[in-house]
Amino acid sequence: MGFLQPNLPELDLETWRRGTREERMRPLVRHFCAVGFGSPDAVILVYVLKIALYVLVGWLFVLSTPGIDGFTAVSDWWRSPEVFYKAVLWTMLFEVLGLGCGFGPLNLRFVPPLGSFLYWLRPGTIRLAPWPGRVPLTAGDSRTLLDAALYLALIISLAIAAFGALPRWQVGVVLGVLVILGLRDKVIFLAARSEVYATLAVTYFFVAGDQIVAAQLVMVVIWWGAAASKLNRHFPYVVQAMMSNSPVWRFGSMKARLFHRDYPDDLQPSRVSGMLAHGGTVVEFGAPLLLLLGDGGPVTVVGAVVMIAFHLNIISSLPMGVPLEWNVFMILGILNLFVANAGVGVTDLVHPLPVLGLIAVAAGVVVIGNAFPDKVSFLAAMRYYAGNWDTSFWMFGGDAVAKFDQSTVTASQMPHLQLEKVYGSADQAEMLMHLGYAFRSCHTHGRALLSLVPRACGEQHEDYLMLDGELVAGTALGWNFGDGHLHNEQLVAALQARCNFAPGEVRVVMLDAQPFHKQTQRYRLVDAATGEIERGYVRVADMVSAQPGATNVPIHVTESATT
Repeated sequence: MGFLQPNLPELDLETWRRGTREERMRPLVRHFCAVGFGSPDAVILVYVLKIALYVLVGWLFVLSTPGIDGFTAVSDWWRSPEVFYKAVLWTMLFEVLGLGCGFGPLNLRFVPPLGSFLYWLRPGTIRLAPWPGRVPLTAGDSRTLLDAALYLALIISLAIAAFGALPRWQVGVVLGVLVILGLRDKVIFLAARSEVYATLAVTYFFVAGDQIVAAQLVMVVIWWGAAASKLNRHFPYVVQAMMSNSPVWRFGSMKARLFHRDYPDDLQPSRVSGMLAHGGTVVEFGAPLLLLLGDGGPVTVVGAVVMIAFHLNIISSLPMGVPLEWNVFMILGILNLFVANAGVGVTDLVHPLPVLGLIAVAAGVVVIGNAFPDKVSFLAAMRYYAGNWDTSFWMFGGDAVAKFDQSTVTASQMPHLQLEKVYGSADQAEMLMHLGYAFRSCHTHGRALLSLVPRACGEQHEDYLMLDGELVAGTALGWNFGDGHLHNEQLVAALQARCNFAPGEVRVVMLDAQPFHKQTQRYRLVDAATGEIERGYVRVADMVSAQPGATNVPIHVTESATT
């Protein structure tokens, strides 16, 4: 791996292309397990500079607060609650502009490196309302001038609130616009990372002392919700894939030996991967408890050091979706809420009922989202790194991609076409797309998806172009960040209305996340033109026992329509 050159597998592409999909996957799975995506150092530098930009601009927003002065006099003002709330609003603005999660080449965005405002200020692009049949004035899937105006209003209100004295009414305007906009387009609501920043912004309305305690409790709900969602059989596979792609572990064959059971023959997670996964879950439960119980002494110090190291480890691994600034924000929250205000606790609440009510709602959404993952976004359910996500593969045949390009208002092409431009070769682009499938198959759900593709497309499945639903959503909607709710039947219907795909031209494999209390995951096979053709389930035990790239996970059919 060099500064500009990626570390890619050395293949005879002409010979490689003649193999079946499973045969083409095999060398790329091994390459990913040993190297990861092999991103050049220049790409890593882009993300480092982006973090620096985030910190610098946030710093300037903080200095715009009356009573806070001195660019280098951090020791004089870092304890102020206004510092934290300015960071809340600035980070929400950063995210909803598309500069945070889902940005750049590590999310297969090249030209341009983001979607977001390039879509959401443009009438005619696709929007997805959360409850179009239930909430008045939200029906339809085409963005209007009103939608664009609402998005612009959110950007302006966030900028105004982050700059200046931060009166409560300005935060109220932000939240009001966000709710109205979210009822018309759930994509923007999720892109703003509302489950974190909107919830924290609500705590600003409590009395001064209660603000800090409420914000502390929200942070703990985030950590404990994320930790609880990792109590599954999927998470060791996430750690394995994350470490395989980490730029930190890049020396010799270290990744291959450390994180896999017996590379290259057995690519299941090693004991090290399992220990890191389960140890991280214990840390995410235990260290926040120390922060809650600490009074500024050794208990607080240990809790803070451990959680800061926890988030720095995530940042250094460059996880897919690149939620880097979110982790920086969480570190700021540790310092401002728990270290600077270690003496403040639940027993100091002046008005406990509103605070406890907010926490009950936030925790309740996590519980419901893990019990009924098909009903709640994985973001609101705090299943961030759990490996237990709603996912999909989209299969494009015939002229489907051309119809998509001609009939859908977007600001970018499909990722495989972007890769062709970047590398100047369709064969190279196809190989890189398969490297993405290798990443997906290193997670348990990838094995089920690959096993379902032949059922969705029949004997001709090798003739289809396979795209991860994340990439389709990113191109069609302007944002994607691991949420399969953004590329389910609702997006299929929106694209079918525009593109008029022929029967069999687009087939979609959809796999729901695992409910906390079950050991199965439900799937659906959908034809864009004719509707659902099959549904059933796969067993988690079968998924975790299969090797990456496997296409033989047992399928259990419960309903089938004539195709």
